[in-house]
Amino acid sequence: MGLLPFPAYVGMEDLKRALLALAVDPSIGGLLIMGPKGTGKSSVVRSFARLLPPIKVVSDCPFHCDPDSPRDMCDVCKARLSENGKLPVAEVPMPMVELPIGATEDMVLGTINIERTLKEGRVAFEPGLLGRANRGLLYVDEVNLLPDHIVDSILDAAASGWHVVEREGVSLRHPARFILVGTMNPEEGELRPQLLDRFAIGVKVETVRDPKLRAEIVKRNVEFESDPEGFEAKWRPVEEELRRRIAEAKRMLPNVRVSDELYELVARVCARLEVDGYRPDIVAIKVARALAALEGRGEVTEEDVVAGLELALSHRTRAEGLKPPPTKEEIRAALSEALGRKVPATAKEEVREKKSQVRFFPRWSF
Repeated sequence: MGLLPFPAYVGMEDLKRALLALAVDPSIGGLLIMGPKGTGKSSVVRSFARLLPPIKVVSDCPFHCDPDSPRDMCDVCKARLSENGKLPVAEVPMPMVELPIGATEDMVLGTINIERTLKEGRVAFEPGLLGRANRGLLYVDEVNLLPDHIVDSILDAAASGWHVVEREGVSLRHPARFILVGTMNPEEGELRPQLLDRFAIGVKVETVRDPKLRAEIVKRNVEFESDPEGFEAKWRPVEEELRRRIAEAKRMLPNVRVSDELYELVARVCARLEVDGYRPDIVAIKVARALAALEGRGEVTEEDVVAGLELALSHRTRAEGLKPPPTKEEIRAALSEALGRKVPATAKEEVREKKSQVRFFPRWSF
């Protein structure tokens, strides 16, 4: 079965919002999508990849180095640029690399071919998936089933934007800046909490229960299967508008302002929820800025901050791991309290119930 156009997927608004924010600002970090099988997690991600704009690259570089940014080039491209003063340039679709469940360490990280290196007198590097995903999207399906050390290496590269390969005294550094998206079905295995918390944002996807929405899902899939070209043509204007908004948002992102009051609001909410570390605060602000840019606004609003907090906190343990991630109700209740507003009774009961449950992660259900 083919892939529906990205905007044609019914529901999953939080997931769509998270993916679009990453398209605007990949420095936000990795996205973890949690949910049961059959909810369309993988399909939405693959359709999203088709929205991403083409990129200009050094044409013969396996890492898709940016010819206009010498500081972000691999060692080989830097040396060639220094020696020749220019590099061959081409425009290519933004790469999407999928990491299979049975991937080995060399397959993911790449390796230096020692035999060729000694014979040719130069570093002969065989790129891994991290290198091939540079300046693109790296999709890791069932990330919770991968060995922890491989997940750790992927997250390290995603956080730093660089990957260093060292073998037998020979080393090579190459850029590894990519949009990282991982999916997991918690019923099939858990992700170590230390790794879970290192994903910048998280989204929980659930099976749609509303009969009208389920009927619309079936209707669109049947319509697409009956006439794929006609269906895609109908949604093409919406896709083009999304591409335009992403491109415009990337241009205006550096100029999006965040008031001191909103910085303090995010800090107060995270402190009230006993969130560990400061990274979630930073991520929430980055997401809020990206969402504001997508809407064509030059200033972040309280609504942007709420969305940023929900995406940044929905998967993070708290109180040094003694508490599970906060629910949306808890986040909004903490936000109301931080603003001095009256908290709805239902939200108070939800927070009180959660506080009474002292559980050790990761034994909560998604």
